[in-house]
Amino acid sequence: MEAINIIVDSVNKILWDYVLIIALLGIGIFMTIRLKFLQFTRLFPALKKMLLGLTSKGPVEEGKMTPFQALSTAVAAQVGTGNIVGVATAIAAGGPGAAFWMLVSAFFGMATIFSEGVLAQKYREVKDGELVGGPAYYIKNGLKSKKLATFFAIACIFALGVVGVMVQSNSVAGSVSDAFGVPTIAVTIGLSIVVALILMGGMGRIASFAEKVVPVMAGAYILGSLIIILMNLGNIIPVLKGIFIGAFTPAAIGGGVLGITIQQTIRFGLARGLFSNEAGMGSTPHSHAVADTKHPAEQGFTAMIGVFISTFLICLSTVMLNLTSGAYNPNISALEMTEKAIVMTQSGFASGFGTFGGMFLSICLSFFSLTTIVGWYYFAESNVKMVFNSKATTINLFKAVSITALAFGTMIDATFVWKLADMFMGIMAIPNIIALFLLSKEVRAILDDYDSCVLKGDIHWNYEYEGLQDKKVENKKSVLKKALTTTTLK
Repeated sequence: MEAINIIVDSVNKILWDYVLIIALLGIGIFMTIRLKFLQFTRLFPALKKMLLGLTSKGPVEEGKMTPFQALSTAVAAQVGTGNIVGVATAIAAGGPGAAFWMLVSAFFGMATIFSEGVLAQKYREVKDGELVGGPAYYIKNGLKSKKLATFFAIACIFALGVVGVMVQSNSVAGSVSDAFGVPTIAVTIGLSIVVALILMGGMGRIASFAEKVVPVMAGAYILGSLIIILMNLGNIIPVLKGIFIGAFTPAAIGGGVLGITIQQTIRFGLARGLFSNEAGMGSTPHSHAVADTKHPAEQGFTAMIGVFISTFLICLSTVMLNLTSGAYNPNISALEMTEKAIVMTQSGFASGFGTFGGMFLSICLSFFSLTTIVGWYYFAESNVKMVFNSKATTINLFKAVSITALAFGTMIDATFVWKLADMFMGIMAIPNIIALFLLSKEVRAILDDYDSCVLKGDIHWNYEYEGLQDKKVENKKSVLKKALTTTTLK
């Protein structure tokens, strides 16, 4: 076990301290420039359109999701323990200044996730009457690289459908057990049953669950945090000042004494920001691919909203809650980082809500984790369909594997599970980033096409890859027919 720990630590150090921070931030900056800083011009019109669309939802074809359902499923995956535990860990390890770099990563991440969303839409396919898409599909159809697509798909299946599920169930079991005194085995059984019931309903039930639970879940957490922040109104200005100063000179606010360096501040802020909103990781495009929308760019704009919600609203709520309430503890050691980060945030809520504070956080964390399990499973399933097949027996077998991983995750060490998740998600991100860079010209072309459609007053897109499976079936029939004809003539 010790040898495995050393290997995982070594891989994570290379991935997250060097490769991914540069690659993820780099692709975000590159796409921001290529797309002419669309964060400033497209985000708020997209928010307005989404809010207006909620009151006039029309029917959606079977095998597809509404744009809001796709966003909810994406946010369900983005908003998990990383938004609470991960963010609290970032400011504990990197100081308050880490929050600044977390927001920087989210800003550039909007351009990245826009790119993922439009490419997932363009290269999506239909399998057994349901839309499927994501990085594996735009790598296969866009880059014409079946091997790289398969590599991504297998990494995604492990990262999200197995290890990712273990991370979330581990957090739920620990939090509920501590807050309510419920035995871990009881939490495990209850969570397994709830997840199984949701997954048994397929895409329709997952989408319906996400669009109902995610807004309530996110709204409750933001409101609860806002109440604590307003109760400590006098601390807001000093905290904001501390975040900005700490981003560039941690020593000026005590970072030097605590051993926090500028490198640590940037590293933890960027890494946790990127992990929490998942821009560039290759996960959320799976839900954006199946949205029933007129043009890929429209879903790209919607994808940007997901980053805004997960980082600028929820992650920032966690930061401000901890810092304004005085719960922030810079003396947490690396060995107890994950466990103490939860306690730190619990203390923040307890400062205003008393004993109910710990329970409130536990409930929020449980719902965050539950929605992430459902979202990540759905993303992994899209890749199972590509690597193996979409037959019911294959999908049901994978559901059983994921639920088994969920149960097993509640029984193992939390720190080790987080390390595994970091490693597999890091590995998964690499082929996705390569694809985004190589297909960046197409992303720009799709945005230009959308603007042209708007000027003409006719927003539309020809989804050429949706009929790919039908064409393959027709080709096989044609080949078989020719073979039979030749045999008959002979």
